[in-house]
Amino acid sequence: MGKKIECYLDCVSPYSYYAFTYLQQNAEALASNGVEIEYIPVFLGGINVGSGNKPPWTLPAKAAYSKYDGKRAQKYFGHNFEVPSFFPILSLLPQRALTFIKRHHPQHLAPAFLACFETMWNGQLDISKPEYLVQALEKCKCFTAAETQEILAKASDPAVKEELTATTGRVVKELGAFGCPWFWVTNEEGESEPFFGSDRFHYMWEFLGLPHENLKLTARL
Repeated sequence: MGKKIECYLDCVSPYSYYAFTYLQQNAEALASNGVEIEYIPVFLGGINVGSGNKPPWTLPAKAAYSKYDGKRAQKYFGHNFEVPSFFPILSLLPQRALTFIKRHHPQHLAPAFLACFETMWNGQLDISKPEYLVQALEKCKCFTAAETQEILAKASDPAVKEELTATTGRVVKELGAFGCPWFWVTNEEGESEPFFGSDRFHYMWEFLGLPHENLKLTARL
């Protein structure tokens, strides 16, 4: 069995953005080590409800801490943006659109995810609104105007809605998810384990048996 990382993401989650860009930056190294990456859209709101988790911004202590942790994470992963005034969004529309793209344009899923992340977090546009989601899909430069309109229309299709709901339910009930980004990782022995968040990659590399350099503290000379 091949080594694989299933990466469950929602555009509303900045930590999903960090994890996505980190994996994309390391995609070549992962491929050279025989690791497949699969990006999978889920609805974080549904994961929270299904798992009983609460978003950090709903708990005062976590919300206060997030101001520090968010900037630290941005610096580490090479980002620099402010949390949009409209945050959090109801991410059903973009996640359904990405679900349709994964099914019908799988080769364009990663660029579409990146465009959605960048449009929301760097562009400060609410991609839960159709007109801004269209801007994100146009920024992707993967789709014709007709395909963009089809993606937007199909995001309201009952079958696409059900697929996103089913995927979200499965990652909670079968894979133990309680947030995003959520990873289900399989090593070459066929063993699978979950990993949560954007700061557990060194654990993931150990599980996959990949050569890597862990964080190392250097003594002052």
